[in-house]
Amino acid sequence: MNNTKQTKWNQFIPLASVFFFWGFVAASNDILIPVFQKAFNLLPWQSQLVSFAFYVAYTIGSIIYIVVSIFSGKDVIERLGYKNSLALGLAVSAIGTILFYPAAEQGSFVILLSGLFIVGLGFSLQQTVANPLAIALGPTSTGSQRLTLAGGINNFGTTIGPLAISYAIFGKVSSASSGIDINTVKLPYLILGVAFLTIAVLLKFSSLPTHPDVSAVEVNDKYPGDKKTALHYPQLIMGMVAVFLYVGVEVSTASNLPSYLIEKLNFDESAVSPYISLYWASMMIGRWGGAVGAFTTNAVLQYIFKIVAPYLAFGIFLAANALMGYDIAPFYVYAYIIVVLIVADFISKGNPAVMLGIFSILGIIVTIIGMVSNGMISVYAYTSVGLFCSTLWPCIFTLAVAGLGKRTTQGSTLLIMMIMGGGIISLLQGYVAGIVGIQLSYIMGVLCFAYLVIYAFVVKKILKDQGIIYNKVKSGGH
Repeated sequence: MNNTKQTKWNQFIPLASVFFFWGFVAASNDILIPVFQKAFNLLPWQSQLVSFAFYVAYTIGSIIYIVVSIFSGKDVIERLGYKNSLALGLAVSAIGTILFYPAAEQGSFVILLSGLFIVGLGFSLQQTVANPLAIALGPTSTGSQRLTLAGGINNFGTTIGPLAISYAIFGKVSSASSGIDINTVKLPYLILGVAFLTIAVLLKFSSLPTHPDVSAVEVNDKYPGDKKTALHYPQLIMGMVAVFLYVGVEVSTASNLPSYLIEKLNFDESAVSPYISLYWASMMIGRWGGAVGAFTTNAVLQYIFKIVAPYLAFGIFLAANALMGYDIAPFYVYAYIIVVLIVADFISKGNPAVMLGIFSILGIIVTIIGMVSNGMISVYAYTSVGLFCSTLWPCIFTLAVAGLGKRTTQGSTLLIMMIMGGGIISLLQGYVAGIVGIQLSYIMGVLCFAYLVIYAFVVKKILKDQGIIYNKVKSGGH
């Protein structure tokens, strides 16, 4: 167990850059979807193959990792070391970005998808390494706060990623996109590839530990994780479905938002990026309050920060958009919606089951508002889904691995595999949109949130029957 009294910031900060790039690329995919749809004349569901290729790579990467570990007789990460594994994951992702050049030259949608898939494969390895490493770089008691802070940095990447990629593709804010040139994706992704390789080299020669102590596991005395496999625990089985649907609704809401703005509100492709940025900034807004424990244990300061931090994150969103030349006046009203997030956070009192239930119900409400309203009300309803998704990953993760004991690592790997829901649900919503229209297709999000509400109530009883009661969220953010 890590008994370090202070967070090793000189090691955590370079590690945090990896979390930043995950967010930057994932949110940028939402800009690529309408670009590819128009450039390749795709159906709505075909354009969602962008999300599908990227997120399914997480599952394929996890399976490859498990298979190689089994056949080699030793855990791959333990064999290579954490620092080397991170560098390898970044190198793999860099290869994926390089494929954007020949794909654009040949006008091949398949090669572009292949590039995104390979980027996702590299991210899968990085995720497997970076999450436990973030926890290990300091006292175990504040590990979850460090992971939440890393999640907030990830969401900083999701906030500026769409703006930067949109500018790289479309140029100035006022420029028209009637004649989209697929070759414009080459330069930004080649730059990303260089950035990946640069970070890989820096991490390789950084002070990050090669074999950190990541073995600390919370074990319940009555049920010490003595089942043969993690799959014997109902909280994990239901939790895997919950992760699949949570990531599904989180990603599909954003990835289908450009189509809604373009088809229903007549937005130009070059004008959607501030709203994609707002959606992912909402994740950052919701998570920053949860990172306070990494900086202070003072109850009064934590209380204040839970109110102030969301608005600091909102300010960063406004500043980034203003810097890019967008009119930020229409976004001021969002400050009132953030109040709902803060109130819900205080009501839940950090209880993961209660928080999961409340935030999922709010997710249902705002999604339905988006489906039945028009104009900017519907837009802000859809973007606020990001606010109420922001806390769901740590809640689900905490409840799903509760009581697994020595099977916790196995359970964590299975949960990460279910990130593929982001691609599959997006694809399904794109297919539904082709049948009932883009606005009604958000019924997919309502159904996903409905399961999460059920899980919140059922898992509480499952854990109680096992003698486990969780009052606080223990894990960070995806």
